[in-house]
Amino acid sequence: MLRRLVVNADDLGLTAGVNDGIFDAHEHGILTSASLLANAPATADAVRRARSHPSLGLGAHLTLVDGSPILPPTHVPTLLEGDGRFRRSWKPFIVACLQRRVSLVDVERELTAQIQRLLGAGVTLTHLDAHKHVHAYPPIFAVVARLAVRFGIPVVRVPYERSSRRSVLGGDARDRWAVRRQAVLNAAMWPWARRNAHTAASLGLRTPQFIGRVHTGVIGKPALHSMLRAIRSGVTELMVHPGYVDDVLRRTSTRLLDSRQQELDLLCSMETRALLLGERIDLVRHDLTHSVRRSVRHVS
Repeated sequence: MLRRLVVNADDLGLTAGVNDGIFDAHEHGILTSASLLANAPATADAVRRARSHPSLGLGAHLTLVDGSPILPPTHVPTLLEGDGRFRRSWKPFIVACLQRRVSLVDVERELTAQIQRLLGAGVTLTHLDAHKHVHAYPPIFAVVARLAVRFGIPVVRVPYERSSRRSVLGGDARDRWAVRRQAVLNAAMWPWARRNAHTAASLGLRTPQFIGRVHTGVIGKPALHSMLRAIRSGVTELMVHPGYVDDVLRRTSTRLLDSRQQELDLLCSMETRALLLGERIDLVRHDLTHSVRRSVRHVS
């Protein structure tokens, strides 16, 4: 069977610099797809620029943490903190879910609004995923899966990396610690991932194999090449976070700063492209159409 790879950038719309990096990675590198935030500082810029990049697949990067809702606070009170924004990170959000302090009605109402905003802007959505992977919590995944069916979106991400035991521990001590920590968190997701894959299959949704989680923020060349060589037959999604660091990004709560430029360089590297050709890995979007590939240049 063919080995097909979707190279997907999360956080499109986060800042203008992130947008620049994502579009550069598509124009000059191997990026085939991106996940778009519906209510971020540079969402309007991303939507406008996407119109001139029809070969870039676009999905919704659904947001329930680290951001602001589209709906008025009175419509989704259980999703918000006292300042009217979502909880700051995935940890307090998942704890609140487990304590049944998050209403799934509020979740569905807000996520519906986010999808409708993107569709209303003329974006054709190829997939759904979520910021910080909060949709991995099975009751929320079930909501996301229902919305995918409702809006005719064929793919939902199950953010579990099966091959994490073979993680490459490169870089400095801090990077190695990050890989180990993320590998442990990934392994803990297996029961949820199995349940979510079953939910998606029962609704006729596709859930590609997934890589890139364990090395989030610390993808170096050895790790990337190892992941690419290990790709199995079928469709695999590689999650990446390319971008240029601008002042707006430095003021956000993200830990992914300089790593975005490093990932951009890797995605645009002739060596990366040559590896894909040598491994006979086919670049596609989530809708399984082939991306329009221009000549690749090295930008580092």
